[in-house]
Amino acid sequence: MQVNEYDGVLLKDGREAIVIEKFDDTHFMVDAAQTAEEWGITDITIEDIEKVTTKARTTK
Repeated sequence: MQVNEYDGVLLKDGREAIVIEKFDDTHFMVDAAQTAEEWGITDITIEDIEKVTTKARTTK
């Protein structure tokens, strides 16, 4: 699975998140929903991601 900065992802625990930093191909910092109103920044690995839900737009 290819994950890039600013992609939307669904975590295996059911939370939605936005990748805000990609450290390498398996480690990321995300802003993840804690509740519908509250989000928090956390580090995750590729193993925590169920699927990429939205790809970041690129300008070329």
